[in-house]
Amino acid sequence: MSLEEKLSKIRDSPKLQSQQQTAVVLAAIEATLRDQKSEPTPTAFFAALLSLLKSQISTTGIANKETATAVIYLLDLVTPHVPAPLLRSKFPEILQSLAPALTHPEAEAPLLKSSIGCLESLLVVQDARAWEQPQTEISPRRAVAGLLNIAVDHRPKVRKRAQDALSKVLKNPPPSPSLDHPAADMCAETALMMLKNVAEAAAKQKKHKQRDGQANDPALIHTLQLIKTVATASGGWPSRKIDVLCELLLNISRSSNEYLTMAAFEIFEVIFAGMVEDEVSSAKLPRLLEVISELQPSKNDSSLLPPWIAVISRGYEVSAQIEPEDTFAKLPELFTMVSTFLESASHNIRVSASECLISFMANIIPDSVILEPSVYDEKTLEKVAKAATDLLSVRFQAAWMEVFSFLAAMFETLRWRSDPILRPIVKIVGELRSNESFAGKKEADAVISRAIGAMGPDVVLDILPLNLPRPPPGQSGRVWMLPLLRDSVHNTKLANFRSEMVPLSEALYQKVIDHGSREKTMEIKVFETVVQQIWSILPGYCDLPLDLVEAFDQSFAEMLANLLYGQADLRTDVCRALQNLIDSNKAVVELEGEDDLLLQSRVSKADAKKNLAHLAGFASNMLAVLFNVYSETLPNYRGTILRTINAFLSVIPEKELMETFERVATNLEASLPETGPQTQAEKQKQDKAHNKMPPMSHTLMDLVITTSLYLPRDSYPSLFRMAATMIDKDDDPQLQKKAYKLIPRLAESETGREALQSRNGELQQLLLQSAEKASAPARRDRLAAIAQIIDFLPPTDLHFVPAILSEVVISAKEVNEKAREAAYNLLVAMGEKMAEGGTVVQSKVPSMGTDAPTVEASLEEYFTMVSAGLAASTPHMISASITAITRILFEFHTRISKETVKNLLELMDIFLQNPNREIVRSVLGFVKVEVITLPESLVRPRLKPLLSNLMVWSHEHKAHFKAKVKHIVERMVRKFGVEAVEQATPPEDRKLITNIRKARDARKKKKLLGEEGDEEVEEKPKGKFESEYDQAVYGSESEDSEEGDSEDEFVRSRQQVNGRAKGGQKGGTYIIEDEDEPLDLLSNRAMGNISSTKPLRQRQVPKSLTKAKRDEESGKLILGASDDDEEPTTSKSKKGRRQVEDDGDVLMDVDDNDTTTLEAGINAYVDAIRGRDAAQRGQRGKLKFSNKKRGGEDDMDVDSDDEKKARKANSGSGMGRGGFKARSGGGGGFKTQRKGLGAVKQRNGASGGGGRVEKSPRGKGGGKKGGNFGRGAWHGA
Repeated sequence: MSLEEKLSKIRDSPKLQSQQQTAVVLAAIEATLRDQKSEPTPTAFFAALLSLLKSQISTTGIANKETATAVIYLLDLVTPHVPAPLLRSKFPEILQSLAPALTHPEAEAPLLKSSIGCLESLLVVQDARAWEQPQTEISPRRAVAGLLNIAVDHRPKVRKRAQDALSKVLKNPPPSPSLDHPAADMCAETALMMLKNVAEAAAKQKKHKQRDGQANDPALIHTLQLIKTVATASGGWPSRKIDVLCELLLNISRSSNEYLTMAAFEIFEVIFAGMVEDEVSSAKLPRLLEVISELQPSKNDSSLLPPWIAVISRGYEVSAQIEPEDTFAKLPELFTMVSTFLESASHNIRVSASECLISFMANIIPDSVILEPSVYDEKTLEKVAKAATDLLSVRFQAAWMEVFSFLAAMFETLRWRSDPILRPIVKIVGELRSNESFAGKKEADAVISRAIGAMGPDVVLDILPLNLPRPPPGQSGRVWMLPLLRDSVHNTKLANFRSEMVPLSEALYQKVIDHGSREKTMEIKVFETVVQQIWSILPGYCDLPLDLVEAFDQSFAEMLANLLYGQADLRTDVCRALQNLIDSNKAVVELEGEDDLLLQSRVSKADAKKNLAHLAGFASNMLAVLFNVYSETLPNYRGTILRTINAFLSVIPEKELMETFERVATNLEASLPETGPQTQAEKQKQDKAHNKMPPMSHTLMDLVITTSLYLPRDSYPSLFRMAATMIDKDDDPQLQKKAYKLIPRLAESETGREALQSRNGELQQLLLQSAEKASAPARRDRLAAIAQIIDFLPPTDLHFVPAILSEVVISAKEVNEKAREAAYNLLVAMGEKMAEGGTVVQSKVPSMGTDAPTVEASLEEYFTMVSAGLAASTPHMISASITAITRILFEFHTRISKETVKNLLELMDIFLQNPNREIVRSVLGFVKVEVITLPESLVRPRLKPLLSNLMVWSHEHKAHFKAKVKHIVERMVRKFGVEAVEQATPPEDRKLITNIRKARDARKKKKLLGEEGDEEVEEKPKGKFESEYDQAVYGSESEDSEEGDSEDEFVRSRQQVNGRAKGGQKGGTYIIEDEDEPLDLLSNRAMGNISSTKPLRQRQVPKSLTKAKRDEESGKLILGASDDDEEPTTSKSKKGRRQVEDDGDVLMDVDDNDTTTLEAGINAYVDAIRGRDAAQRGQRGKLKFSNKKRGGEDDMDVDSDDEKKARKANSGSGMGRGGFKARSGGGGGFKTQRKGLGAVKQRNGASGGGGRVEKSPRGKGGGKKGGNFGRGAWHGA
């Protein structure tokens, strides 16, 4: 931005209050310049502002803070545009004027920031001679000293501005032979002194444990930030000050304050990063690394050693970028130095050391050493490998887990150079892994996996053979390596699989065959599993193999083909392997730029092309095999085969591709007459029979669709003829559905898009003629095909839009959700196409006459076309048209005229009065979109007629009309306010508005109370709709705003409350298990034991009835009684009734809160099947039904839990059959309450007691149903 633009911004729009004074000062200066007839140049502005500054700021103080701030602000804007010689000559004068502002104790942040800006502009233009002046004089050095003091100011903005100014000054040194800025040494020295003083002060406070011990930590962080600024700006820290800085930083980094440690490390990072970017400053690196190495702490210092190791790691990483060869030569020495720390007893030190070694491996070894190592490089790697092998000695046993992490990284870095230098490591780790008592098997597996990936499976298996199927004497089998091979093998020799794995697989499979059809033993099952594991390794061998041309020959291809035919279990692995062969080589060919053999794993682009050409020779035969296998495979398992077919189709030569396509097409034509009609009902029956194959024509059509993407342009005529034939087959919906998929499939390729564009007219006719034969299952794919035609529709063929429109509109009412969504998207796409312009020749539309006029395409015209459906004769079509208008209005309401919108709104008012519910339901959706999306100026004047028509349906309970109307009114209240909506509502319906207002107020009050009580307000659920349109039409106020209180919301909240009451389960799934035997999830009957509601505990039959106990008072023998039936118990029913027995006292708390939920009906059904009264299997498997009543279920029940202990032989009063007597006298009996569904009831007494309870004679006080509670305890027998 130029100076004039900045000034005009202040002049024209002083929005901020702080800018108003600046505008006044600017106007005064401009008026003065005009009076003096001076040009408004930067120099003139500068001179005027400087003279004004002297009058505002002096050594005695600041005359007017606001004016002074405005003057210095303008000076800050002007100074960068003033000629440099003038600024140099006026430097002492300007500095003397600014100094009071910078040093004044009452100077505010805006004044300081502008002053710093002026100072920055002055210092940047000073020459070398000016910088030579001492700090004692009025010189640039003195100004920098002031900036350094301000750079640790407690105010963040001031501090940041000063640091930015310092940074800019140091980054712009005057021309001189020196590497550093003349002031860099002074800045570094001053910053170091400040850091040292602040660090000492902080240490003293910490030592004396003062209460404000952390007071100097902010100052320390500010000073570290200043150090970072100086280090960043001056091209790295000055060489002479590096050792002092490193010592200070390492001492600070041992602090327990993580911010200080991070700040210290950031400074090291900045210094190192500056050296990478600047070749000149990189000369300081050797000295820096030497200083850091000399500062090595004690080997047992667990607080200082980890940060020191981290700095060393980063330092040599930078060194490797600047001097890769020299740094690599130091690797053995560095490795030895850091590896000694792995002996430490401190876990932190060991981890830091291993991470440092991993960093060395990743960063210090150059790519050239891996690709083309010299003799010297090989010797260096051998030294490192020998040192790494020593880490597996007993001396480092405590650090083996860290060592394993490093070894895994070492294999990953060295890649194929790991062989042979790391062979001893593989052998040692393999032997440790084979030891059953070894604890680090997971870490050892990681090392062996990396070794397999780096060296190749042939080398690793040579060192650690699998020893299968029978290990040699004295050796153990290593079947545990098969999963490691599966996950790690890649970019290796495919021939190794043929020579090692295939014979092993054949030997094991022969044992399975030799076993015959007898019952499989465990050994045979193991052999089968191992065979599958062996073949699961093949995809890894086929991932960019090094010897594809040699290893993948005719015999290997035939073997894979036989496996595809004969071994269904291995098809997935074989298909993945074949797919990997092609995809991995294609990925190399498609890479941009020059060959990077390290990235491309030693396979050049030329080699990859040769590999693909070699595979193309097998493509025709392999496709024939895959097609046959595909046709024999059930639909659920075809995905992998189809992906492999796609891979081979992408490399097959064009001639063979055409031959393959013609074979498939011929077979398809032959299979069509054999298929016969297949209705949707038959298709559903077939889906239920999972093992039934689909008709051959369906399979072949799938293959045609797959192949179509790769076909040349000249084969498209036959392809379109085939599609036309299928589309007309209305007796086979599935085949028709597949035919429609062809058009979107072709649109995926450039050739296909060109063909669709050129044949657009033919396809339009095809789709129009087949409209009557389109079946419901094919609707979605037909709409997708129409959408592709619309995309390529030329402006002259827009008559296709009205011709197909009625079908798209009626599809908006489809039962299938995806079909509806496709119809909505197509309606929008057609609108966009009409908005692009063109001509609609209406005489070409089949339903219109030949004399129909031609009209210009526009959105207005499109709305007219869709609105024509409102004149339909059937309510279903009218409803669909309203839904379609709703969708396109939501999309295009900002792009059509207000007149069109008003006409639509008036039209919908008429339809809102229609008695047909289907029509009104669509209109309610329109009204909701109207209220939400249209501007307030359009809707507010229509509130009164709209609400009067709307309220008629607020009394209609069917189809959720009442709730829908309430949602719309809630939206209105939110948009227009309660008062406006209430005035427009008919008086007899204003109760609804009152209800909404009260609910809103209650919610606000609750929210306010929740905030006052620091309670967490429950978050509203996120949007569950796929599009904004769905949210507008189907979403409710209750769901996405705090004003909602609908019936639906009430139901949902009741369900949520009850869900929380039951333990917070929301839609949980429960497994019902037998106590003796866990559920077998592989069983066919497993689904019968899985419930979406919490299962009820079934009553238990006593395991033994041999125990007996004689009642002392009655003399009766009670069978099945336990010894602890005197124990006090508590049982709580679902409805809240609690019965406590403790020394005969009775407490009953009855809660009448109704917690009935919408799930009650479902629970009742589940209760009937699995509840207490469900049928039980008795002796000889006979079904037994219990018609006994339990306590609390009926007042005539004699078998309740409490009565079993409450009966007395001499009971004289009771209720009905078998009452019981209260200890304090009075009428016995108890008030019954039916337990809630799902309540768990205990049998045989709460304490486990059991036995039969005898009936007692009807007592004097009984007979009345539901007698009163006796005051006192129930006295049980």
